[in-house]
Parts: sequence; structure tokens; C-alpha cells
Amino acid sequence: MGNKRVVVTGGAGFLGSAVVDKLRVRGYKNIFVPRSRDYDLREEAVIVRLYKDAQPQIVVHLAAVVGGIGVNRENPGRFFYDNAIMGIQLMEYGRKFGVDKFVAVGTICAYPKFASIPFKEEELWNGYPEETNAPYGLAKKMMLVQAQAYRAQYGFNAIYLLPVNLYGPRDNFDLESSHVIPALIRKCVEAKENNEEQIVLWGDGSPTREFLYVEDAAEGIVMATERYDGSEPVNLGTGEEISIRDLAEIIAGEVGFSGNIVWDTTKPNGQPRRCLDVSRAQRYFGFRAQQGLREGIAKTLAWFLSHRSKH
Repeated sequence: MGNKRVVVTGGAGFLGSAVVDKLRVRGYKNIFVPRSRDYDLREEAVIVRLYKDAQPQIVVHLAAVVGGIGVNRENPGRFFYDNAIMGIQLMEYGRKFGVDKFVAVGTICAYPKFASIPFKEEELWNGYPEETNAPYGLAKKMMLVQAQAYRAQYGFNAIYLLPVNLYGPRDNFDLESSHVIPALIRKCVEAKENNEEQIVLWGDGSPTREFLYVEDAAEGIVMATERYDGSEPVNLGTGEEISIRDLAEIIAGEVGFSGNIVWDTTKPNGQPRRCLDVSRAQRYFGFRAQQGLREGIAKTLAWFLSHRSKH
């Protein structure tokens, strides 16, 4: 596999850079990472140019327009269009250019709002996603439909993975667009530094989430790339859930913030619960997450504190 030409879209981003690192450790030498300033993956002609330039045998599609609840609510049209058009055109031209394998990375937001716990891949279509991020979730979910349709009609080897909420070093800590763990870390650090008595968080703290350390996610993606060639979607996660309230207390403790945590119940909670059935990934390609949550948060905090000037 090390001689294969691989394109990793989004390969300079949070998850993508971890995937590229894992590929290099495994001996992959021909990795092409298209940068958005050179390749606007929403444009058909640009995608054609990418395939001509890189001539990939494997495409790992990680590029996405992403963010937390707030930015999803403000940009539903953009989040739908940009994510849908990138996936559809990349896979179509992957087929036309004869790539050996297309790895489509979806999102946990594709699951129904009230899916039974733990989320099983067979239940992906049993309801509408949580409203605040449904446009994003459905746009990414269309790659599953496309992958299965292309496999049926063209024999195209496309697989579809569903990573749960990610966190870790190199995450996005911008409070306007970040996800929950980096946002909580930054809020607690700044509140401690400014001697503030409280931080205010959205919702009531009751929703549960499952979190996957970014290096574990990258390992799962690379393992699937090398070992899995099936049509069924596959969850990537830890199988463990934690309430946002408990998560906030853990992060405050790691930071050393001793003030009050105030819950703004006028703001949305998002999906009530998220926890994955992760048995399929272990069964199909031997993936099991390694990083514990507390240790992962400590590593993420340490990275943030050492890179403050960039945020």
C-alpha cells in the first residue's frame, strides 16, 4: 500500500493532518494534500484538475465545512451546499478517473435525533437528524447513498465511516465556531486567568456525548482504508458517553477553574444523547479506541496552553 498515490482532502486540517501523519508512519510516500487556496473543491473544473494533477489511486475525503451548534444554525444553507457538492463531485470524478478506493468520512450528525442508544448503523434512516445540524448531517449522509449506488451500478469501491465528536491537539478553539471540548477548555482557561467567578454554557448540561481522540479517529480511518472494502457504514468511536455537565466539571478541574458553571437554558441543548455501537469497526477491521477521555483532555489542554499565540 505504501506505493499507492493517496489524496487526502482536508489533509491540512485537524483530523486530516492526523490521518496524514498516520499514513506517513505506515510508509506511504505519495500523499497529496490539496489546499483550499489552490483547489476549491466546490468547483467541478477544480476537482477535474485535482485528479489530473495528483492521479490518485486512493482518495480519503475529509474536507468539510464544520462547526458547533451556533454556526450551524447561522449557516444551514452553506453547510448543506458546500458539504454536499464537495462529496458528490469528488466521488463522481473519482469514479470517472478510475480510483481504486474512495474513503468517505461522514458525521455522527447524520443519525436521527431520537436514535436508540447506542447508535447502530442499521438505524441511520429511522428518523430526521437533530434540527440544529441536520443540513450538515444530511449533506454528508448523501455520500453513503452515493457510495452504495456507485458500488451497485459501477462496482466502485467506496466506503463510508461515521466518526463521533472529535477532540485533541490542533483542534479549533475559536469560540464562534468550535465544538464543545475546545470551547470549554478556552472558556475555563480565560475565566481562570481573568479571575472570573463564573462561566456561562449553553443548554442545561443534560445531553450526553461521546468523544473520540483525534489520533484514534485517524488510526480508525487508516485501518479502514487498508482493511475494509464493504458497502455498510461503520461507526468510529469509543462506545462511552458522558453528560455535558460532567464534562464541564472535568475540564474545569483540569484547568483549575474553581468558579461557578451557569447553564443558559434559553439556548439549545442539541441532540439529547449520543453514544455509538462500535462493534462493527472492531469486527470488520479491528479498530478499538485507545485514548481515555481524562488523559485526552489533559493532552488537549496542554497543547492549547502551548499554542495560545495562534488562537
